[in-house]
Amino acid sequence: MSVQVSSPGSIAAVVGAVATGEWFEITQERIAAFADATEDRQWIHLDAERAASGPFGGTIAHGYLTLSLLPRLTDGLLQVGGVAMAVNYGLDRVRFLQPVRAGARVRAVTELTSADETAQGVRVGMRTTVEIEGARKPALIAETLALLVAAE
Repeated sequence: MSVQVSSPGSIAAVVGAVATGEWFEITQERIAAFADATEDRQWIHLDAERAASGPFGGTIAHGYLTLSLLPRLTDGLLQVGGVAMAVNYGLDRVRFLQPVRAGARVRAVTELTSADETAQGVRVGMRTTVEIEGARKPALIAETLALLVAAE
């Protein structure tokens, strides 16, 4: 289910709304590609044999991989009409609470926490929890900001 508004100016009316995304699998291939892109090739991410006897019982995704998937995981959860562009504005807080094992499925649960008019557009705050299917604790919680610029 998504949160939908007709324009950036009407976002303030839905602060507090929550939307949940679809499940998405974190494959070992994606983990390996992220390791190549970031040059973070630690064994807990790539060496299945060694990781099987390690602290997590198998390979895990990089925390920053999970964080970098927020645009994918939250795509379509906040639909705003009349937007020329939306840009990342930053992060206020991120906590990695539990590792994501290769092959696990995750999804985003996003709460709209603020909507502030600025000279450039509307700065939107969101608290996103990345849940792991079947797990009690989430993978991460991130407080993010985006800037929505109205179409002219």
